[in-house]
Amino acid sequence: MIFRWHQFVSFLLALLAPYVRADNVTSLTGTWTTKANTVFTGPGFYDPVDELLIEPNLPGLSMSFTDDGYYEEAFYYVLSQPSNPTCPTALLQFQHGTYVIASNGSLLLSPFAVDGRQLLSDPCTSEESVYSRYAQFEVYSIWETSIDDYRGQYKLQLYKFDGSPMNPMYLVYRPPLMLPTITMNPTASATSEATTSSTANAKSRLKRSFENRSKTDAIKRPVVDGVFWWWIGMIMMIGGGGAFLLLQRQSMYEKKLSKSVN
Repeated sequence: MIFRWHQFVSFLLALLAPYVRADNVTSLTGTWTTKANTVFTGPGFYDPVDELLIEPNLPGLSMSFTDDGYYEEAFYYVLSQPSNPTCPTALLQFQHGTYVIASNGSLLLSPFAVDGRQLLSDPCTSEESVYSRYAQFEVYSIWETSIDDYRGQYKLQLYKFDGSPMNPMYLVYRPPLMLPTITMNPTASATSEATTSSTANAKSRLKRSFENRSKTDAIKRPVVDGVFWWWIGMIMMIGGGGAFLLLQRQSMYEKKLSKSVN
C-alpha cells in the first residue's frame, strides 16, 4: 500500500485539535464584537456620569460577560427606510445586568432596568433625537463558541428565542472591557440617608473608573491567534517529519524487496 503523507498529517491535526483549541474556547467571559470591530462595551460607548451615549463610526453589536454572572451590551443600528433611502434611522442602546445559563442551555439576560438607555435619531421626522430609558429582558435559545478558521479568532454565535441567528461576534478583550457591574444611575424615589450615601458612593466610583480608563487590565485579542497558529505550525512540522521518515522507510523496504526479487 502506498503511504499518503498528507492523510497522516490530517489525521494528526484531527487527533490533536481538541488540545490545541482548549484555551477556554467554551467560555463566555470577555468582550465580543461584530466584524466591523467598531462597537465595544465600556466607557467608550456609554458615559454613565453624564448619561451620554457615544455614537461609534460604524454600526455593530458588542456584548461582554464576566465569570460571576454579569453582562453588558452595546447596540448601534442604522435602519434604512425603503420609502425614503435618504432618511436612515439610527438607534443606540445600552444595557447591563446579570445573566444565567438555564438547564436547557438557553442564555437569559436580566438588565438593571434603571440603567438602560436608548437614543433614537430619525432626521426626517424630527431634528432632535429621542433619549429615553430602555430595559429589555432577553432570551437566546442557543449560544455557541468556536474558533473561526478564517479569522483565527474565538467566535460567539447567539440564536434568538425563535432560533434565528444573530450576527456572529468575535472575542476582542479578555478579561472584558466593561463599566462597573453595579446599578450606576439609581432612581430618586428613595430619600433615605443610606440611599443617598450609596448613590454618592456609586457616582464617586464611576468618576474614578473614568479617570483610570486607560489603566484597564482588559487585554486586546489579536485578529490572528498567535498561540493557535504556533501549535498548528508545530503539528505540521512534526507531521511532516514523521511522514518523511515513513516515506524513507517505505523506500528502503521497496529497494530491499526489489533486490530480493532480482
